[in-house]
Amino acid sequence: MSDDPADGGDAEDPVNAPEMPQESSDERMPAADEPDTGSERPVETDGEGVVGDHHEQGGEPAYPDPDDDVGGISTPPDDEEMPLADHIEEMVLRLAVVLLVGSAGTAIGLLWASQAIEHIWLNVFPYTVEEVPPPHIYHPLELWLTRIKVSALLGIMVALPMFVYQCYLFMKPGLYPHERKYYLAAVPSSVILAGLGMLFSYLLVLPVLFQYFTFYAEGSAEIAYALGETFNLVITLIGFLAIVFQIPLFIMLAIMMGVTTRRWLAQKRLYFWAAFAGLSFMFTMDPTMMAPILVAITMILLFEGTLLILKWVGRE
Repeated sequence: MSDDPADGGDAEDPVNAPEMPQESSDERMPAADEPDTGSERPVETDGEGVVGDHHEQGGEPAYPDPDDDVGGISTPPDDEEMPLADHIEEMVLRLAVVLLVGSAGTAIGLLWASQAIEHIWLNVFPYTVEEVPPPHIYHPLELWLTRIKVSALLGIMVALPMFVYQCYLFMKPGLYPHERKYYLAAVPSSVILAGLGMLFSYLLVLPVLFQYFTFYAEGSAEIAYALGETFNLVITLIGFLAIVFQIPLFIMLAIMMGVTTRRWLAQKRLYFWAAFAGLSFMFTMDPTMMAPILVAITMILLFEGTLLILKWVGRE
C-alpha cells in the first residue's frame, strides 16, 4: 500500500480517534465585547474587612474613613475603644469637678444666707409683712443647718450647667458633630430652665402651698412654723422644680438625636404621667399631700406642652 497520506492509509480514523477535552462553558474566555466581571478570581481579605484591591501603594491596607458607613454602621469621628477602668476613672474625675463647683457656690452663698432666709420667709406666707408668723427654732444647730441648705440652692444652680457640660465632655467621643451642637446648645438652655423652675416655685407654688396650709389649720390650732422644717420644704420644692423644668430640654435632645419620637412619647403618655406622680410623691411629700400634687401637675403640663409645641412645628 502506498505511504502517501493522500491515499488515506495512515489517516486517523475519526471514529477511533481519542476525544479531545472540551472547554466547559463556565471556563471559557470572555469575548472581546463581553465585560470581565472577575467573578472567578478568589476574594482576598486581610482579616480587617479590606477586600480585593482596596490597598494603597506600598502594600498598606486602605481603611475606610470613620465618617463613612462601614458595613451599614457609621461611627463618630472620635470614637475609640477604651478600657472600662479608664471610663470609670474619667467619670469620677468629672463628677469631682461638678462637686467642687457646687461646693464653691455653696460657700459663696453662705455669705448672704441670713439675708436670703429673711427674704424668703417674708414672701412665702400669704400675709403682710407685719402679720408673718416668726420662725421657731427647736435645736441649737437648726439655724446653721438652714443657712447651709439655703446656700446649697446657689450651689445647685451653679453646678447644674457644669454637670451638663461635663456629661457632654464625657460623651463627646461617641457623638456625631450635629449631636455635639445640640448638646452644647443645651448648656445655657439648662441654666435658663433651672432659673425658671426656681422662680416658678418661689412665686407660684410656695405661696399657693402656704395659703393652703394656713386655710387647712386655721381655726383648729395656732400655727407655729419651725424654721428648719419649713425651709426643708422650701428648698426641696425649689431644687426639685429646677430639675423638673429640664423636662422640655431632655425631650428635645432625645428627639433631635433620634433616641425617640414625639409620636412614641404621645402614645406612652400615661406611663409618663404615672412616673411623674411617683417621683413627685417620692421627693416632695408633705402631710397634706398638696405639694406632690402641685409638682405632679407641673411635670405633666411641661411634658404635654413640649409635645404640643413639637406637633405645632411639625416634628413627629
